[in-house]
Amino acid sequence: MDKSKNDPTTTKTEKSRVSRRNFVKGAATVAALTATIPLKPLFGGPGSTAEASTINYEPNKRVNDSFLYRRNTAIANKINVGELPDNGDRLRYNDFSALHSKALAHDALGVPNKASYQSLINALETDTQNHFQALQGVIVGSPGGGPNSRLNGPAGSFALDLEGLDSHAFTIPPPSPTVRSAQTATEQVEHYWAALLRDVPFTEYGTNPLVAEAVADLNSRSFIQGGGGNQWPRPVTAQNLFRAQVFAGDGNVKGPYISQFMLQPTSFGSQPLDQKHNTFAPNQDFLTDFSSYQNVQNGGFSGTPIPDPTRRFIRNGRDLNAYTRVDVLYQGYFVAFLVLAALNAPLTPGNPYIGSNTQKPFGTLGGPDAAGTLAEMATRALKASWCRKWIVDLRLRPEEYGALVEARRINSTPKPLAAAELHNDVLSSAVLPKILAKHGTHFLPQAYPEGSPTHPCYTGGHATVAGACATAIKFFFDGRQKLRPLLQAQGRDLVQPTPDGLSLVPYTGADRDQIDINGELSKVAFNVCFGHGVHAGIHFRSSNHWGVLLGEEVALSVLRDRAKSYTEPFTMNITKFDGTTATITNQNLDSQFVDDTALAPCAAS
Repeated sequence: MDKSKNDPTTTKTEKSRVSRRNFVKGAATVAALTATIPLKPLFGGPGSTAEASTINYEPNKRVNDSFLYRRNTAIANKINVGELPDNGDRLRYNDFSALHSKALAHDALGVPNKASYQSLINALETDTQNHFQALQGVIVGSPGGGPNSRLNGPAGSFALDLEGLDSHAFTIPPPSPTVRSAQTATEQVEHYWAALLRDVPFTEYGTNPLVAEAVADLNSRSFIQGGGGNQWPRPVTAQNLFRAQVFAGDGNVKGPYISQFMLQPTSFGSQPLDQKHNTFAPNQDFLTDFSSYQNVQNGGFSGTPIPDPTRRFIRNGRDLNAYTRVDVLYQGYFVAFLVLAALNAPLTPGNPYIGSNTQKPFGTLGGPDAAGTLAEMATRALKASWCRKWIVDLRLRPEEYGALVEARRINSTPKPLAAAELHNDVLSSAVLPKILAKHGTHFLPQAYPEGSPTHPCYTGGHATVAGACATAIKFFFDGRQKLRPLLQAQGRDLVQPTPDGLSLVPYTGADRDQIDINGELSKVAFNVCFGHGVHAGIHFRSSNHWGVLLGEEVALSVLRDRAKSYTEPFTMNITKFDGTTATITNQNLDSQFVDDTALAPCAAS
């Protein structure tokens, strides 16, 4: 007889456990008496015995809690933002000359073949759900011609997800700037100057005469004089040239051009990462003549840049080009995580493990959680970006805009309609005569032989991933912390590369003690997307700016959904790219498991 039921020293949990074990053992006895075939072990051993788990729990409640969490999250995320507007360029230019058309067939410079383009539109607008199959019928310029002849994943813009808002439910304030706008024209001017300055070390911008000319020319553009859409540091200087701005004086304009997260050595487990990279040899420009440009636009063969035989720290635009041409999309932020972990960077205030003497974070709110989250964020960010790229905007690439400038220069026939309406901010720029003198055309010199990838420009994929992953890191590490003391505690300091990229030297700028984790996370995000965009010539500044902010919204949505999955109580405040605060919490959410549909208990199985 079990005396524990009447023993006042037996706790409620112990009574429950004893009673439950008696039930399990009794059931096992009955099963043993009635079975004609003995139980066989699942994983080897002399036999198997049905036992209760070591720690008692309530599986029925667990099943219902999990279901209600998922259901209530899905209900909260059921948001219809309506059909997002484009910028009007599709209707204004019926020859499709203002839209992205790379890899499709083309009739002339800047003029896609109408049947080819309409086949893409039809496939994207198909009423069936099998967009992948519909897209198989698109008329491309070079069927079977290699990687550059195929559209880059348009079917992915219709993908669904189970965490965070649906990719079609995110909004960013504007549609992409029009092809005739002062903004696009000024962004193109920036590309031309960046192409001429690819091999100039960032540390030499202050003394380089061509940099001074670029600064003067950009400051004279009407768009920048009118405020630059609050996306440019103003006035443009040698110090802030090709740097981003989300709010005046943010981390992008402080310290060295390259983020410390791309310079400080660290390790991936036992594998050292010295932060030197394989880069490209200098003085290489591509797609600067009609033949090579048109061949690539039609999906023709592309080669490989000549490599630099010496590994170097990233010190100029070309090094950033080499990095972003082959990087794993969340690579820069994974390395940033490794650097912060190695520096013992403090956890974000509100992390429930701070001050605990009995527990430390691991699979939840700890290192493995942070590392795995970065990859998750990258996939969700790409889906949100691909919706904008292929469904909402279809913005042309800077190389395609350069073809419109060239078509206008030579008065090509048939003349692309969009070429007639290019804004004077590009046409009057001091950079065009320099491009013409160097290459004999107004094509935008590309860093890669293939130019841009074969998907539209807005928003930048690298940029959206950057915004999402940098935001995820802020959830785990206290972004307000100054970086220099963390480095000095490890016997290090802030650094910048030498002009040859072979070594690192201390950074001694007057702002060195102002540099914090948030600022350097913003900087690495824009280092990557500007390296892939502005310095390579394949993404407009605004595509990167809004891509980063779109990625931030993706991350915040995912983090808020995930917050309710953690059992540890927390409220964390993180600083957004614009300097405002976002709160991630799982407190005061008791209603998330309320069974308001009177669900029947799940049957035990």
